[in-house]
Amino acid sequence: MDENDRLLYLNRREVEQSCQVLDSIDILREVFRLHGAEQTILPDESYLGWQNSLGEHVRSLNMPGYVGGTINSVGTKIINGNINNYKHGYPRASGLTLLHHPTTGRPYCIMEGAYISSLRTASVSLLASQELKGPEIERVGIIGAGVQAQAHIALLLKERQRRYPHLRQVLLFDLSEERSQALQASLTPMLEQNAIELRILRSPEEVVRQAQLIIPLTTTTEGYIPFAWLQPGAILVNVSLDDVLPEVVLKADSVIVDDWMLVKSDPRRLIGRMYRAGQVLGPDEAMSTQQQSYRRIDAQLGDVITGTREGRRSIDDIILVNPFGLALEDVAIATSVYHHARELRLGTWLER
Repeated sequence: MDENDRLLYLNRREVEQSCQVLDSIDILREVFRLHGAEQTILPDESYLGWQNSLGEHVRSLNMPGYVGGTINSVGTKIINGNINNYKHGYPRASGLTLLHHPTTGRPYCIMEGAYISSLRTASVSLLASQELKGPEIERVGIIGAGVQAQAHIALLLKERQRRYPHLRQVLLFDLSEERSQALQASLTPMLEQNAIELRILRSPEEVVRQAQLIIPLTTTTEGYIPFAWLQPGAILVNVSLDDVLPEVVLKADSVIVDDWMLVKSDPRRLIGRMYRAGQVLGPDEAMSTQQQSYRRIDAQLGDVITGTREGRRSIDDIILVNPFGLALEDVAIATSVYHHARELRLGTWLER
């Protein structure tokens, strides 16, 4: 049967195997370069939320994207979630990534999407820490001990020798000490191999005050991190989007987003709420005399990578990064996964 009449399906194990041989941080650096150069197309995401029979809130996100230039790929990320799934023995989020032929539009690959979603999230955090680097990073603070924490710490250890040679400690806090200990145990071989200590601390304040790079990975919808906890030069990558208090947005020396249109359009997350409350403006939005007190978002990450805007001005700058998450990232990594899978003869062919 001709390949045009078939779709390749890659399961979780095959996706993970393919990811071992790619550099996700470099892939995403190119994605943001192309995004900053306006060689991408990123429509609004489609959000569907409902309440299940148990009274739990469930949601489904459908996010298409086109990445041009050297990547030249188009696809769709579908990610669904329920924060109560752990009670039922399932991961909080799961999904699929679909790739479409850039010439014909015909789908040619379907793959498990949650692993790629976790990998690209961690990759954006580490990319931002490299592009906005200040003092040498000796301690990384992680708040939350779930799947995203696992992905971030694993990638950090993988990149330690090449990109984080001064790293000595990972500081971890979770509301559940049992969950922290389970994560520590699962990472012990990698930690020992890299001579990195993982310390479980008693509060988020202890984590934030000691770390040069702080990455909250929680499900909270209420802020708890004040500006005073951040040391000079610190980078806080606000992955879970609601952990910092508004004062951090207002007082940080630089606030960097991945895509301003996505951030400002979302009414549920902190910076989107602050935009609606008249507290912040986008990097290129005109400011009236009545808006002189507004905080201007300094740049998009793509602008920093292309050099059109400055990210860090001083080694002591405290920088807040607000990565909303772009389907472009998933599409680009999935494209590399597909090519490696073909080389490794992985996957199952499905008839259309």
